[in-house]
Amino acid sequence: MSAIPTTPSDAVPQAPGALHDASDARRVLADQVELLYRQAPIGIGGALLVASLIVYELYAPHSRELVIFWACIALLVAASRFMLVRAYSRDAAREPDPERWLRWFSIGALAEGVSWGFAAAVFFPSISDEQRVFLAFVLATMTAGGLPLFSAVWWVFALFAFGVIVPFEAVLFTYGTRLFSELALMIPILLTINVAVAYRLNQVFVSGFRLRQSYGRLTQDYTTLNLQLEQRLAELEEAGRQVETSGRKLALFAERSPIPIFEFDWNGVVLTANPAAENLFGYSVAEMIGKKGTDFLFPVEVHADVLAKWSGFMRAGKPVVALRYHNVRRDGVELVCEWSITPLVSPANRVQSVIVQGRDITQQLEAERMKQEFTSTLSHELRTPLTSILGSLQLINSGVFGELGNDVAELAQVAERNGQRLLDLINDLLDIERIESGKLTLFSEPLALRTLLQEAVNLNKAFAERFNVRLELSADLPDVRVNADVKRILQVMTNLISNAAKFSPAGGAVTIELHDLGGEVRVAVNDRGTGIPENFRNRIFARFAQADATDTRQKGGTGLGLAICKRLIEMMGGRIGFADRQGGGTMFFFELPKYRAD
Repeated sequence: MSAIPTTPSDAVPQAPGALHDASDARRVLADQVELLYRQAPIGIGGALLVASLIVYELYAPHSRELVIFWACIALLVAASRFMLVRAYSRDAAREPDPERWLRWFSIGALAEGVSWGFAAAVFFPSISDEQRVFLAFVLATMTAGGLPLFSAVWWVFALFAFGVIVPFEAVLFTYGTRLFSELALMIPILLTINVAVAYRLNQVFVSGFRLRQSYGRLTQDYTTLNLQLEQRLAELEEAGRQVETSGRKLALFAERSPIPIFEFDWNGVVLTANPAAENLFGYSVAEMIGKKGTDFLFPVEVHADVLAKWSGFMRAGKPVVALRYHNVRRDGVELVCEWSITPLVSPANRVQSVIVQGRDITQQLEAERMKQEFTSTLSHELRTPLTSILGSLQLINSGVFGELGNDVAELAQVAERNGQRLLDLINDLLDIERIESGKLTLFSEPLALRTLLQEAVNLNKAFAERFNVRLELSADLPDVRVNADVKRILQVMTNLISNAAKFSPAGGAVTIELHDLGGEVRVAVNDRGTGIPENFRNRIFARFAQADATDTRQKGGTGLGLAICKRLIEMMGGRIGFADRQGGGTMFFFELPKYRAD
């Protein structure tokens, strides 16, 4: 059986247009096998009919046993092939292995051919010439009849035909007349032609099956594509509804928005504006559309600056917020507006239009100015008499005017402490006001931080002792310098040390560390307190921020110290922060760039 091809590559000849996909080749082979088995009942029925004619024609007393024996062989082969067809039909629903079923079918075809060749071999020598002609005609008819039945796989037909012809050829050469010998010479030619025709028919069948497979895949792909297309259309329709809804919402938002909203093109020409823009600037939408915003929204003296910045925004293509500009109304009144610019950029990175939102902050700035003036005036007016009061109380408490009674001395000390707290609050208010108004001037110089930290510890030692807290400098402080204002660094250190001392447990210690980070220097103040509550961490450097109002009131404080520290450190080019201390407590630190001679 090793000579019988069993793989798809053997069963299907490879041509320039042959299949290269193994799964497709297997499906084509399955179609070929299915066609063979579907036509097999016709071949079996025809073989039985012809066998009956031969038995009828050749049955004679001298050859009765031989005819019956051959008839039994023909019936056995036909029954075996019929059972094979039935077995295949039962297995067809489970996608049978086409190679296995093709092997069995080829064995059946070979057996069928050999049975007819055997008939020629056993009957030809013992029959008359007329019967020999009849038998030769029958064998030729059977061979030709196998062509349409077996040519779905050409080599199956070749096995059948060789099984019929080879024994017949041997008999013709051995027992035939001169005419039969000449016929024997022609039969191989006819057999070759038939095999060639079977091969061509096999190629036609394979091409047809390939086309059917391709059409089936195409139909399946088309169905899948249709389903995907329907899904995408549904998604696009839903997306279109969402976009339309979003567009209506945005249009309604812009129309009802209390702040001016403009849409500009690349060149700054107004495309549309909302009612708030009409109300603020005094122009109707029809008057503004088609004009450059710089022509009527800004004073003439800033036109060039605005145009230059607008070009830069368009080149960058990124949103910009908090732009403050002086603007002018239609009636000539000047306003101060804070603008936000949002370019709408296409996938090709091209600005299609620009959404510009404005907010009139004229009254807000005026209110802030008045508040700062009031705070500054009030603080100055309060500090002058308060300084005199504190000076007088300090003289009284020092004993210059004689000894005081215990009750009077205690009241005088309480008055001095609270007066000092009030003076600290006023100084903090003045500092924060000067910082935020830009009036605070720093006098930077190279500073040796190791010496400065020692001085800060000495200045705040007495304050820490009031809370029974020790101030400790870490060992091996690096000798590093920074470029900063001495007075303001000491102010920052005083705030950090006083906070750490107030919130450390009695008997504890506050540790001051200095670290060289390479390009920067870090100063850290570590306490051993309860730490900072989680809900307070994001606003700890805000003005008047206090974590625990009850505890803070007991310890004292204005809530301005850390806000002042943050602004002073940032003005000197550094940063300030905090972190949980290992072992409990909190570490507050600030970092400054290391001093360089260049």
